[in-house]
Amino acid sequence: MLIIGIAGGTGSGKTTVARSVIDRLGSSKVTFISQDNYYKDHPHLTFAEREALNYDHPLVFDNELLTAQLAQLKDGHAAHAPVYDFSAHARHQERTVELKPNPIVILEGLHVLSDENLRAMLDIKVFVDTDPDVRILRRVLRDIEERGRTIQSIHDQYLKTVKPMHEAFIEPSKKYADLIIPEGGHNEVGIQLLSILTERYLTGQR
Repeated sequence: MLIIGIAGGTGSGKTTVARSVIDRLGSSKVTFISQDNYYKDHPHLTFAEREALNYDHPLVFDNELLTAQLAQLKDGHAAHAPVYDFSAHARHQERTVELKPNPIVILEGLHVLSDENLRAMLDIKVFVDTDPDVRILRRVLRDIEERGRTIQSIHDQYLKTVKPMHEAFIEPSKKYADLIIPEGGHNEVGIQLLSILTERYLTGQR
């Protein structure tokens, strides 16, 4: 099994890169995992308290569960990832996503390269490097359309946690990358290179 980790700032195009590789290889060969589903659950907190948490810090993710499930997949066993509800700032209590032990696993998320134990699970480490102005505009559109956020809440969160956490943790994690892809999904050469590396693994040409 080949595990590929794709990191990068908010709105950098991580998911687009992952989906592009999956489209080239075929979904039957690839298991896609979003680190976003592994936000820690805080059922003991009120909605207001959950809303106030710093969701851009590496420690907000349940990486113990994530690494344990990656290990399950490597052992040939299916796993069930949690599903995170961003509008409620909580995990769905009844829904999970089945993860199959396919030959290729692609994990994408803000802090995929920030955690030492998680990095150790990765065979190929990728960082998607995109201009900050482009990233924030993409985040604004996503948070409004997909997560029901207001412009004011996006603005406040960006200045309070998103930008500082990017500078403190995400940008420095770029040094661990085997491959840096500028401009995310618009970089056909970078996506093609990553796809070729993955195809060579599938055909045994390592």
